[in-house]
Amino acid sequence: MSSVSIIKCDAQGQEKLRYDGEAVARGATWICVHAPYSFKDRDLGYIYLRHGDLFIEWHYSDRWYNVFRVQDGTSGQLKGWYCNLTRPARIEEDLVCADDLALDFFVGPDFSTLLLDEDEYAALALTAEERASVAAALDELRALVSERRGPFAPD
Repeated sequence: MSSVSIIKCDAQGQEKLRYDGEAVARGATWICVHAPYSFKDRDLGYIYLRHGDLFIEWHYSDRWYNVFRVQDGTSGQLKGWYCNLTRPARIEEDLVCADDLALDFFVGPDFSTLLLDEDEYAALALTAEERASVAAALDELRALVSERRGPFAPD
């Protein structure tokens, strides 16, 4: 494993959040990172994030999303998957950077889904091509969830 810094930028490419993780697998267009949740506990209403929870993150340089599998830091129990709709990630040896496009897709442990922050996404100044790419990415995520493939495959 190797250390990796993950940078979340806003839609204008400005850095908003930076944290560290460990790269556990790589492919030509993706990286899987284990990153402990190192922030304050947060109740989002549909998931409770605790300091020390484990995020298993998939970032892609050829897809308009990333996927974070969230597991309880103590028991390892699955809490769900948090998916960010983003521009394709820039993946380097020790750095992953992506522009977050506000729209989020949450998948519960029972595979129920929630689409989040639609108003914030609608307010972004994106091109028609970018919005079409986001819509296609959301369709792809829904298909992966429905078919239990990729990051949503059973253990």
